[in-house]
Amino acid sequence: MFKKGGAGGVDIESGFKGGAGGAQIYPGMTEDPKMRWAFIRKVYAIVCTQLLVTAVIATAMFFTPAVKDYMRTPFGFATLIVLIVIAFILCFFMGRYGRKHPWNYVLMAVFTLCLAFVVGAACAFKRGPTILTAAGLTVLITVSLTLYTFWAASRGMDFSFLGPFLFCASIVLIFFLLAQYILHLGREVRMVYSCLAALLFSAYIIYDTNNLIRNFTYDEYVIAAICLFGDIVNLFLALLGVVGE
Repeated sequence: MFKKGGAGGVDIESGFKGGAGGAQIYPGMTEDPKMRWAFIRKVYAIVCTQLLVTAVIATAMFFTPAVKDYMRTPFGFATLIVLIVIAFILCFFMGRYGRKHPWNYVLMAVFTLCLAFVVGAACAFKRGPTILTAAGLTVLITVSLTLYTFWAASRGMDFSFLGPFLFCASIVLIFFLLAQYILHLGREVRMVYSCLAALLFSAYIIYDTNNLIRNFTYDEYVIAAICLFGDIVNLFLALLGVVGE
């Protein structure tokens, strides 16, 4: 995962290997680096599958006029709210069933479909160039922050301290979002919200990547994938709001 071949190419994994058995991914590592790299590859394979499913569903919704007509109705808006609520509920269930097979895969599949339809609904009312720009920025930011986090971890940096700050920022952002819809705030406020959301979920990518490197156990591969997938999707939606405005 995240390898580029050829001369001058970048290979994250080989950058941490050295000698017999491979070097530590981060200083003070007590587990086998090979086991951790296998876990990381598995998580990113799941995330890529989730993103592929999301892209296919969003593309189909974008090119289906009936979807746009339905989303303009009160029923369409209600459906969107229901999908978001289900996704939130599934996050709580993941805390209990995220390590139990096959329930973890069932919950992940439903969660992925919910967010995929939310992304499709958001893209349905945007222009093609706007969507492609937001998608390109999402890829660029995600890859850059992932590479940075692996690099920082190899030098002993631990971003676990960000957890409480990100939680508080998320609560504030949720109330900001509710105020925006209730009070019908203007375009400038929507732009501010989208920019803050993009910064927040960029920080979440660093935090969850750090947890992937250090803290997630091997049976939490579904939980780790859902965290990263949610971060990437929410970053895309925030950037879509910025570019769209």
